[in-house]
Amino acid sequence: MPVSQNPAAFQRGRRVVLGLLSALTLGAGALLPMQASAQERTLDTAFGPVQVKASPERIITLDEGALDTVLALGMRPAGSVAARGSKGLPSYLQEQAGDIPIVGVTREPNMEAIFSQRPDLILASPGLEKRVYDVLSKMAPTIVPTTATTAPWAERNALYVQALGKEAEMEERVAEVQARIETLRSRIQPGQTFSVVRWMPQGPMAMSDQLITGQLLTALGMKSSEPAAALGDRPHSDILSLENLGSVDADWMFLATLNEQGEATLAAAREQPAFTRLNAARNGRAIPVDGQVWSSGTGVLAAHKILDDIERLVVKP
Repeated sequence: MPVSQNPAAFQRGRRVVLGLLSALTLGAGALLPMQASAQERTLDTAFGPVQVKASPERIITLDEGALDTVLALGMRPAGSVAARGSKGLPSYLQEQAGDIPIVGVTREPNMEAIFSQRPDLILASPGLEKRVYDVLSKMAPTIVPTTATTAPWAERNALYVQALGKEAEMEERVAEVQARIETLRSRIQPGQTFSVVRWMPQGPMAMSDQLITGQLLTALGMKSSEPAAALGDRPHSDILSLENLGSVDADWMFLATLNEQGEATLAAAREQPAFTRLNAARNGRAIPVDGQVWSSGTGVLAAHKILDDIERLVVKP
């Protein structure tokens, strides 16, 4: 349940954390530095200017893109949120992340768990509620980007990179992805159509072609289905009926699921005539993929994982 829908739990966590912060401030003010130093820099965030120190060490990531960014830069956060539809970290990041403590989910960060990690930088998700920010920002400088979900994938996490002071390193990582796109593009028949469909327990929804997967597929010379292109800044459509699934039929349909419930719903739908009549299904090109990266991921490591899948599934031998 999102924080906004669970005010009692939020208030309990808020009271505990603010009480501890007050005690620390009175007893050991040095633990909570509030004055700027020569090594600090100021970033423009969704809630105004925020000062961050030059080399943060205990970083909390409250966004999957932030976690992707920190790991791609060879750093290890002190805590992170669980993936959408999961109790653990995104599956494509688990090997690199290891046993990073879970400190809630994107919409409901656990204030006490975050505080227990003694953060010196918090990388929060775009759209974070102001009242949640007000508590987090008392623990550590809290970075909330202004970028939209559908921003160009290489720009979406730029503010996180600036907060870490790793702009040059990230330029290299992005250049590696761009070089890989150029190599793969020559091996893919241009003009093939695609759609990415996230399969939820309630049914399927078309994902916007402005998300990272659509951006990468388009850069490789493929063309989005019209309904996905028409979504614009909306990250996904409303739930589609099986009868309306034909509107997003394409040469390639990538069927993204987030958890076992979604997988079960997809498995049942694949047996229905409305699904088997799809061109993609008849041609063996309605393909299940990991929704934690294909429909929710963003960042350099997500880009590489998606390109891995495209090279395996789409590229001509």
